[in-house]
This record gives sequence, structure tokens and C-alpha cells, in this order.
Amino acid sequence: MICEMRTYEVPPGKAPEFLRFYQENGLAIISRYAKLIGCWTKESGTLNSVVFIWGYDDFGHRSGQRGKLAQDQEWQAFVPTMLPYLVHQESVFLVPAPFSPVK
Repeated sequence: MICEMRTYEVPPGKAPEFLRFYQENGLAIISRYAKLIGCWTKESGTLNSVVFIWGYDDFGHRSGQRGKLAQDQEWQAFVPTMLPYLVHQESVFLVPAPFSPVK
């Protein structure tokens, strides 16, 4: 398994509103294509940030699933409505160590 850690920096004070919006409008769509491992808000480092970790079997699986997501008309309609919340976005891939409980 690989994990994709997606960090969204949002305008100050907007994290709770963004989380509600994402849960109500986007989560069900993306969950068709990726497994949500967890979601957090940051209390240190770059503040006003929301971190999602999504699980995939491997890089090929991730590429295929993201391709399918990009073709999903509901997702295509959702993305522009999410953009006003985004100040910055970062995506990092995590590969588990042999002893990691999450594999």
C-alpha cells in the first residue's frame, strides 16, 4: 500500500467550514476511488491546514483511480466549488516501512 498525504491550506478560520463542505459535497465522490485512512487539522507547522491521507494498493492503482476520478462528472462539478477554499495544496506519497502497522 502507498498513502497519499494531501494537505490543503485554507483561509484563516475556514477549516471547520471547509471540512463540513468537503464532507457534505466531495467525500462520497472521492471515496468511490480511494480509501480514506484519516483526516486531520494541523495545530502546528502551517496552520489553517487540513490533511487527508488516502490509501492505494500501489502507484499504478493510484494513477488508475485518479484517472477515473478525473472523469467522474460529479467530481468535475465539485472541484470548482472547492477552489475558493484553497490557498495552497500539497501532495506527498508515503511508502510504509516493513514494520509499519499500516501497510
